[in-house]
Amino acid sequence: MPKLTIDGKEIEVPSKTTIIQAAEKLGIVIPRYCYHPALPVSGNCRICMVEVEKQPKLQIACYTMVANGMIVKTNSPKVLEARKTVLEFLLVNHPLDCPVCDQAGECKLQDYYMEHGQYDSRLDDTKVKKEKKAFSIGPTVMLDQERCILCTRCVRFTDNITRTNEFGVFNRGDHSQLDVYPGKQLDNNYSGNVVDICPVGALTDKDFRFKCRVWYLDKTKSVCPGCSMGCNITVEWDKSRPHQDKKTRVMRLKPRVNPDVNDHWMCDTGRYDYHFIDKNRILTPQQGDNLISWDQAIDTMAQTIKPLKDSGHLNKIGILASAQLTNEDLFLIRKLFKDTLNGSQIDFRVPQSLGASDDFLLKADRNPNTAGADLILQPAEDADLRDIIQKARNGGLDILYVFGHDLVKLFGKNTVEEISKNVKLFIFQGSNVNETCGYAHLILPSAVYAEKDGTFINSQHRVQRIWPAFTPLGESKGDWEILSLLSAKIGAPISYPNSEEIFDDIASSLALFAEMSYEKIGDQGMMLWY
Repeated sequence: MPKLTIDGKEIEVPSKTTIIQAAEKLGIVIPRYCYHPALPVSGNCRICMVEVEKQPKLQIACYTMVANGMIVKTNSPKVLEARKTVLEFLLVNHPLDCPVCDQAGECKLQDYYMEHGQYDSRLDDTKVKKEKKAFSIGPTVMLDQERCILCTRCVRFTDNITRTNEFGVFNRGDHSQLDVYPGKQLDNNYSGNVVDICPVGALTDKDFRFKCRVWYLDKTKSVCPGCSMGCNITVEWDKSRPHQDKKTRVMRLKPRVNPDVNDHWMCDTGRYDYHFIDKNRILTPQQGDNLISWDQAIDTMAQTIKPLKDSGHLNKIGILASAQLTNEDLFLIRKLFKDTLNGSQIDFRVPQSLGASDDFLLKADRNPNTAGADLILQPAEDADLRDIIQKARNGGLDILYVFGHDLVKLFGKNTVEEISKNVKLFIFQGSNVNETCGYAHLILPSAVYAEKDGTFINSQHRVQRIWPAFTPLGESKGDWEILSLLSAKIGAPISYPNSEEIFDDIASSLALFAEMSYEKIGDQGMMLWY
């Protein structure tokens, strides 16, 4: 492997490594606009130029391969002067939009200019105006041609990643401009990614546009709950005020790099399906039309469960779990209703049509934890959630405990009306209001994934962490916390101080999770043992 020196630091890297990649391994960040690690190299912005000993001219670090004995300087006087010149040319026709630009605060043109800028321009300040400013190019993205620096990241993304070929660069010289091809619009399922990779404010997200300044955002690592792929994301939320005072906390979702799952990308289906975090939330326990306390809610459940426990008629309890729940939530369901209340009927597999899918990231299974629910609950192969529904409808159950499912949408209003009449206690536990809430006898508010600490298992059987961005809204609680309260009330306490302790118990109880821990899973996940 070639050995080289960068800024006085020696490093050995594999052959066919570029200078920019080798520098990153040393923690040296070379400025870049057109370069992106997941896209083909273009080499057109020239701001990544470095000085290579024995080379007569500066070399672009994104394209130049390392060689044995190479000596590279990334901050020599010649390099710094070249960066100033590149920035001067990039800004000669760039509009002064910073005060109103959504990219302000995370714009690499701003950042590099503050570091390397040629503050006294040597060029005529008369700018070449582009034809169109701030216009829609599809359902999710706006384009401002004046702000574009022609890095062509978006062109290469649609040419090489989605292969939908919407973008092109038209005209020549200082009249060159980015646009979509005539008769086309940016309408593929990964269109939001072009906003992520745009280094300036040329491409902006309609959903986020003018919603919040980025310096008010805090970022929490998580996993997208939109399908079983489990793309790694950051939940970006407004930290400017206490979250309970705001109608909207989450401002946007962004992909988080994980080469083994989603690389740098995420689909639009997952990206824009986050509004449920703050909208139509269930905030307080409710019995019929009356708001009640958690103590009253847990007492009501215990009063119906205890007689069944004492009489041994536990087959009168039906549990409709969910693949939206974390492994920790599901493990508490298992411990309470399969171990303690052994005989309860449990399933999570709902008879619903699968969503659209593709051969890239989006999966037809719209649940983040189907694999986890299957491994932890281990439902009987010859049973089905529909069997539990039928028994509840016919009066064969005393308790139907539903976790998040909208039974009206799944089975129809008549079925749910009959269930409500024929079971003694119909419990709905979930985060958001749906039609089933109107028929449930008891409604319990639970936390959404962005308020939870826990794990999901994706379709690759990779165990992945989620972290809480903020505390649960209203009086909502984590699903496992609610079950823990119930277990104590029926005289069979299952007590854990936090979700990490639950996961440790999972790892010691189930062989596939052996030797796993939150620390080992980290933020990139860990494959199950098979």
